[in-house]
Amino acid sequence: MHGDEHALFGAALAFLCAAVISVPVAKRLGFSPVVGYLLVGIAIGPVGFNVANPGTVSTIAELGVVMLLFLIGLELKPSHLLSMSHYIFGLGTAQLALTALAFALLAYFGLGFGAAAAVVSGLALSVSGTAIALQLLGERGELSTPYGQRTFSILLFQDIAVVPLLALVPLLAPGGEAELARDPKATLMQAGLAVAAIAVIVVSGRYLLNPLFRVLARSGAREAMTAAALMVVLGAAGLMEAAGMSAALGAFLAGLLLSESTFRHELEANVDAFRGLLLAVFFMSIGMSLNIQVVLDHVPSLLVGTLVVVVVKSVVVYLVFRADNIATTDSLRASVTLMSAGEFAFVLFPLGLDTGILKTQQADLLIALAALTMILGPLLFAGLTRLLPRLTPARAEPPADDFTDADGSVLVIGFGRFGQIVSQCLLAQDVSVTIIDKDVEMIQSAGRFGVHIYYGDGTRLDVLRAAGAETVEVICVCVDNKEDANRIVEIVRAAMPHARLYVRSFDRVHSMELLRLGVDYELRETLESALAFGEQTLTALGVSAAVAAEQVADVRQRDRARLERQLEEGIFAGAGEDAWRGRKVEPEPLTTPEKPARPLNPEAQDILRHETEFSG
Repeated sequence: MHGDEHALFGAALAFLCAAVISVPVAKRLGFSPVVGYLLVGIAIGPVGFNVANPGTVSTIAELGVVMLLFLIGLELKPSHLLSMSHYIFGLGTAQLALTALAFALLAYFGLGFGAAAAVVSGLALSVSGTAIALQLLGERGELSTPYGQRTFSILLFQDIAVVPLLALVPLLAPGGEAELARDPKATLMQAGLAVAAIAVIVVSGRYLLNPLFRVLARSGAREAMTAAALMVVLGAAGLMEAAGMSAALGAFLAGLLLSESTFRHELEANVDAFRGLLLAVFFMSIGMSLNIQVVLDHVPSLLVGTLVVVVVKSVVVYLVFRADNIATTDSLRASVTLMSAGEFAFVLFPLGLDTGILKTQQADLLIALAALTMILGPLLFAGLTRLLPRLTPARAEPPADDFTDADGSVLVIGFGRFGQIVSQCLLAQDVSVTIIDKDVEMIQSAGRFGVHIYYGDGTRLDVLRAAGAETVEVICVCVDNKEDANRIVEIVRAAMPHARLYVRSFDRVHSMELLRLGVDYELRETLESALAFGEQTLTALGVSAAVAAEQVADVRQRDRARLERQLEEGIFAGAGEDAWRGRKVEPEPLTTPEKPARPLNPEAQDILRHETEFSG
């Protein structure tokens, strides 16, 4: 290998080793992997092992952010995005404007920056780190939560705002207004180019890409599908960047237009592996870009500045979210998620330096400040995640309703989709029913059924007694949690041994548990619906209704006989009394197949061979 090839190989190996080491260590310490990537980036950067040029690495690593936005676009649909427009332009505008104003005033009056430098600094620091925020939300599975959707809306607005913000900086430079007045056509050309780029992506996404993927899918070449997926992402990003817009925004638009494609899951699988690795490199590049010498020379001012930035951004985001009626704890999570400076700061500060708005020392300090917030943000998020459960008092259980007026002959516990149907059958026959549920939202929506549901926890003996469990003719346990169902059965059997218990079962093993507990009747929640479905399928195939009903009745009888035999002999006979608990019950045919199973591909053939060897 030549020298350059050796350097490239060594840098690649260093990044891979860093990624492998940092994630387990960060997880072990209870931190987000982002923290590990950032700290490892410092170690392999210029102040450490100096494995590569941070500028070159950052250019490549930005592809991770591009692919992340593409995947997020795939998860959304245009209709969903339109429904979020209030959050995107409402919350997004409020957050960006208020934060930028606060920072600009601090820079102008507190640090003595010029007006243009203060505006540029305020705008750059007010934009949050898209990659960091989405990674933190994704790790906890909170992107689809109300606060996660609003957080994403703000990030999306910031990506959209990159375009006018980049155009604003030259206008703030000395003589910028005069330059605009002399050449308004250039500004109009730039705007037209941006619109044209968006139009090309929209038209291609709607009319060209699906036929292309269809042709590639027919060819059976998976590597061609992977190449096409990367081509779409990089093509859309490159086109938008050439038009002076955000590359990540272009990738997001491409993903959004393909969100309803039949090839969505294939595209997602092909891009996701690249996305994860490139994002790791991106976070490492941020750590590498931190100028440690600048930090060491200005430790007090940078620490104070970092604290001011995270506090101001957190307070603004918290107030914006609270104004939108988001819960206090979720507003706190959002404020910490968005407190870090964004990737945009590393573009805007050098641009401000090149146009003469910022001085060299100001730009260096602001870049170091942005990098420190990106390191501090994930650490504070991890700390808040640990601290919130301790600080948030346990939600007090509301007292059970007054059951004075409850005089039903049947007590139904649980008013979910199963309990609703059971209750409708009873009410249609004018049977007096007492219904209890511990889900407040379910109780609030029960008015549509014309019934009154009492609030109460069916796993508590005092609530059961107050609801009339000792006097009703039948107790129907319709809860959707088998542990709760078992607990109710055990309580009733111990305190009211003569009560008749009809219980919803989760699966076959749960049915056996309930029968062992002595319930009067149990029914697997999917059994009868599946049998009815099978009967209708038989009639659709031309089988007479009488024969179809007879066949279904025979399957029902066979299934019941097997359940009773398994209950008597044990599913895993000879393995001990409770050996079947927690063991997986393999499905077995109730009727002996006339033909052996025929595999349709090599994978299925291998599975069937192992299954035959095991059973033999």
